[in-house]
Amino acid sequence: MSAPERIPPRSVTTAELLAKGELKVRGRIREASNAVLFCSVTYEGREASCVYKPVAGERPLWDFPDGNLAQREVAAYEVSEATGWGLVPTTVLRDGPHGEGMCQLWIETAPESELLALVDAEEPEAGWKAIGFADVGEGKTALLVHADDERLRRLAVLDAVINNADRKGGHLLPADEGRLYGIDHGVTFNAENKLRTLLWGWAGEQLTPEAIEVLQALREALRDGGGLAAKLAELITAVELDATRARVDALLAGGKHPEPSGEWPAIPWPPV
Repeated sequence: MSAPERIPPRSVTTAELLAKGELKVRGRIREASNAVLFCSVTYEGREASCVYKPVAGERPLWDFPDGNLAQREVAAYEVSEATGWGLVPTTVLRDGPHGEGMCQLWIETAPESELLALVDAEEPEAGWKAIGFADVGEGKTALLVHADDERLRRLAVLDAVINNADRKGGHLLPADEGRLYGIDHGVTFNAENKLRTLLWGWAGEQLTPEAIEVLQALREALRDGGGLAAKLAELITAVELDATRARVDALLAGGKHPEPSGEWPAIPWPPV
């Protein structure tokens, strides 16, 4: 009699690990304005570190009255995944020790060249894009610049789609193997234009052919009956979903990176 065939153990995906694993709170990230808990998560022999942001620990925002931060964080991840760029760490909505909340894979940052800098110059050097002038005290200003980096440019497109109102320098996480992630997407998807970001270096420039292709795919995925539309419908309001579609249409029609409107501060404060 032949020996029974061995079935290899099933590989647990990161999304499964975060959604189904046992969460244990290890500490709190106190710099955050809302409750942000550093946790470990374990499921079927796999373990990872993660961030858990319970809805119960969110402060109400007058200009984001609908939904909650956790749902918008997950919605931003779903859009990122639909682009194929993988710019947001795996993020799920789940129950946890303090109720429902967002659970996101913890990213260990890797040292690399600077993405942001202040320079004593009127124009950026090669390899850098100008954001604007910043007050550095004693009546002096310096030029704030960000790297002319393909990863940042992709993130700028994602932010324009999700209407990110808070893209700060501290929300950029360079990781191993040349990866770059953006985090903290709780103030996104508002139906009104609220784009506030440090990534204005490409403002008014033509979108890349890659970005156009990605936006065209997003438009299809956001149509009624599309996979992305179905996922977002469970996380944001119908008005916000329609506004997301309209932003994608506007980007494709104009073919350019958006520019500051001048109606509100274009750069978040503090910028880091």
